[in-house]
Amino acid sequence: MVKKKGLQAALLALALTGGVFATAPAQAEGTLIVSSPQDPGSWDPIDTFLVNWASVSTNIYDGLTYRGPDAKLVPGLATSWDVSEDGKKIRFHLRENVTFHNGEPFNADAVKFTFDRLLGEEGAKGPQRSNYIAISSVDVIDDLTVDFNLTAPDPVLLTKLAGYGAMIVPPKYITEQGDDYFNVNPVGTGPFKFVSYEPKIGIKLEAFADHWGGAPKLSNLEYRFITEPATAVAELQAGRVDIVIPPTIPIGMIPTIEADDKLAVVSVASPTVVALRFNTANGITADEKVRKALILGVDREMIIQSILGGQASPIASFQGELSFGNDPDMVPLPYDPEQAMALLAEAGVAPGASLQIDIRGNDATFNEVVQAVASYLQVIGLNATIQPYETNVLLNDIIPTGKTGEMFQQSWGGWTLDYDNTAYSMYHSGEKWNPYDSDAELDALLESQRAITDQAKREEILKSIAHYTADRALEMPLYNLNAIFGVNKRVKNFEGVPDSRLRLTNVSVD
Repeated sequence: MVKKKGLQAALLALALTGGVFATAPAQAEGTLIVSSPQDPGSWDPIDTFLVNWASVSTNIYDGLTYRGPDAKLVPGLATSWDVSEDGKKIRFHLRENVTFHNGEPFNADAVKFTFDRLLGEEGAKGPQRSNYIAISSVDVIDDLTVDFNLTAPDPVLLTKLAGYGAMIVPPKYITEQGDDYFNVNPVGTGPFKFVSYEPKIGIKLEAFADHWGGAPKLSNLEYRFITEPATAVAELQAGRVDIVIPPTIPIGMIPTIEADDKLAVVSVASPTVVALRFNTANGITADEKVRKALILGVDREMIIQSILGGQASPIASFQGELSFGNDPDMVPLPYDPEQAMALLAEAGVAPGASLQIDIRGNDATFNEVVQAVASYLQVIGLNATIQPYETNVLLNDIIPTGKTGEMFQQSWGGWTLDYDNTAYSMYHSGEKWNPYDSDAELDALLESQRAITDQAKREEILKSIAHYTADRALEMPLYNLNAIFGVNKRVKNFEGVPDSRLRLTNVSVD
């Protein structure tokens, strides 16, 4: 068992020195302050995949559809839609009298502009386009009607339209101001409008009184980018932050928050999964036997119970129970250090061989997890070194360019609640999150399920993909983690969401 790092002690030390626990000024009336662990670095919908982008931007933008905390898909900027019999055309009927924050009208031209841009040269620079490639063109029928023409049916498209790259953007504003300006001065149709953005510090929004769904109860919404979990929790305790969003709160700090009568912990089931993926092209992990040995050598159930406090569940593939395509009968490889050492010997790996594990340096909980993993690997004769990176560096500069060590941390939100969103991004040749592997058989499986409208048949293919990737040991599946929020009780009507896409229209503060 691995000794925990004593975050409680660190916070106590801060308190005793008078640091972050100094008396906090009262929050401005009607203002809610949220702590987010990461500055996405861009507010353009086509330029991101990050849940911490979505936790902010769900309040700035609207999509044609919307999915709330109950995971049900409902109308957004489209009031209804009709799908053709062959599934290759969807007609959307748009909401009337909607305006962007800059006064520009929302209409069919804005929808066409959004998707032409997403599927064009600008979209090619970001990570979102592959989610929407089934769309061949968008035709304007009239101001409030658009047709989406598809190359093939896409059974997940309506859900994809509720998030990320599909958020509707203002044509005139972007054309006049340019993409770079829009990137740091976002304009949407959502319930809150942009006020200011200070990189690495925070972003400020204010209520958009003319929102089609009604004005928010809050007057101002601020996000502070606090990368250090101990600092975020301390600011919550001091009253300078009202909500701390996932994946910030270390499991070990949950009792501390729960013991404060001004605070509450909200934990909800989540699609977020965590794994250590393998470099399948270089080093000892290029050998499938070695990859399986590493999985067999780590007691993941013990990690879940001892470090994660039961706030997670084991996974056999890179998806959790909420994912369409998850096979509940699929069993993870067991903890078997003897078999692990036998496989390493068969592969010719000498005792004391080294490997590197790349991680996000500000993820306190995962830091404890990876220390445990390294200790288990030492038991089977391997010397694992841990290389922490600033999150944006790891995600933008290290993983996509294939510059990782033998193993690297991958957390994935799975926000569509469909395995395709994860599997295609992780395993298809040429995708950003698949810098090392290319497998024609796997590519064919991934492509085959995307156009199938028979959900039972499609589910079977997705399950077969999960088994195929597990057989090849493309990652060490670790766990499906709950979404854990720390909340000041002055916040009313807060509802935790599984995918961090917090829509704060109905939230108020005392």
